[in-house]
Amino acid sequence: MPAKQMLPGRRPTAVRARGRARPATGAKRPAGRGPLARVRRAQQQLRKAWDRPLTAYYLILGSSLLITVLGLVMVYSASMIKALQLGLGDAYFFKKQFLAALIGAVLMLAASRMPVRLHRALSYPVLAGTLFLMVLVQVPGIGVAINGNQNWISLGGPFMLQPSEFGKLALILWGADLLARKGDKELLSQWKHLLVPLVPVAFLLLGLIMLGGDMGTAMILGAILFGLLWLAGAPTRMFVGVLAFAGVIVALLIKTSPHRMDRLACLGATEPGKNDLCWQAVHGIYALASGGWFGSGLGASVEKWGQLPEAHTDFIFAITGEELGLAGTLSVLALFAALGYAGIRVAGRTEDSFVRYAAGGVTTWITAQAVINIGAVLGLLPIAGVPLPLFSYGGSALLPTMFAVGLLIAFAREEPAARAALAMRQPKSGWKRRGPIWKSMRRRVKKRPSGER
Repeated sequence: MPAKQMLPGRRPTAVRARGRARPATGAKRPAGRGPLARVRRAQQQLRKAWDRPLTAYYLILGSSLLITVLGLVMVYSASMIKALQLGLGDAYFFKKQFLAALIGAVLMLAASRMPVRLHRALSYPVLAGTLFLMVLVQVPGIGVAINGNQNWISLGGPFMLQPSEFGKLALILWGADLLARKGDKELLSQWKHLLVPLVPVAFLLLGLIMLGGDMGTAMILGAILFGLLWLAGAPTRMFVGVLAFAGVIVALLIKTSPHRMDRLACLGATEPGKNDLCWQAVHGIYALASGGWFGSGLGASVEKWGQLPEAHTDFIFAITGEELGLAGTLSVLALFAALGYAGIRVAGRTEDSFVRYAAGGVTTWITAQAVINIGAVLGLLPIAGVPLPLFSYGGSALLPTMFAVGLLIAFAREEPAARAALAMRQPKSGWKRRGPIWKSMRRRVKKRPSGER
């Protein structure tokens, strides 16, 4: 038998082809080179990125700015036809929103640089000022009614102020400070200290809002109240009891209002119905359906030509879906998800009780309002008349929301690890760099045995 002849039942360990040796069939791949290994490495890298000290800081800052900038673009696109129909310039609503965004950016920067103790000191003045303005809304001759809701105060000219939007911020700041002080005294285990005076003051704000007929804002305020109670550790039965009581009140308010009953009847509607009661809800679905995967193009919406009411305010998400398609709407949802995740992370990692309550309250506010707005556009929830945070047109809604985002940025910066990481990135001046060297040289000179210098 030739020396190189194969024995029966034996297989070569490698086959040479094109000058390269290939592993035999059934041979194991080297560790760390397979597709599963690459997936594991990607997961580890992603986990490390999420665990970095400044992740929440960059997520809050980046997602909020992207939402605001994209909102400015969509406000211009969705409102230009409405402005021209009113005999105004095509950029009329965009200019007002851009001015509000500039003022909001200043407020966000100021809030992000304020220390926590200053935020706590502002809680009572903000609450008192908001209550005063909300009372003024109900005074004849001062309050202004728009679309049947009297929730506005005229500031002169085209500028209006809606104090109920600032009521959300006031409840968060005051409620967080109240719960933090009671938590320091270990009083939150008693139900009377947990509910009083937080719930009565919240009901006072809710009553003033409902006097103007704005149930959408009242729902957001109720969500903030439940969020604060949940963060404070309210017992399940107490939480369920308050939630049931609020549900009964909401059911009565809907039952006693034909307008709200009509909105409830439009859930899942695919036709405008009798007397076009579901016109807005149905045309919002039409706008989303006609967008497809990537939309008809920026500015090419058809529904904004008078078919869809409130295209630049409550239903701007529908215009976004029509012009930017599913890709655009998913991008907006991803940005809100990132902002919500970062807020939860800040609230969960802090040791300061005020920061935990305030960050949780702001996160509850933004996510609940986004869910209610987007759910109404998708036909899954009744139309509540609330804007999409940081995105829809409306300066009264944009200003307190940007200040609240500034709160989250300040809290993210206050984390010990984040503070240390930011301090390491700050450039050192030449004077600070030379100081220690100069002092060390003097010490060396003094320690010389001789008197020579």
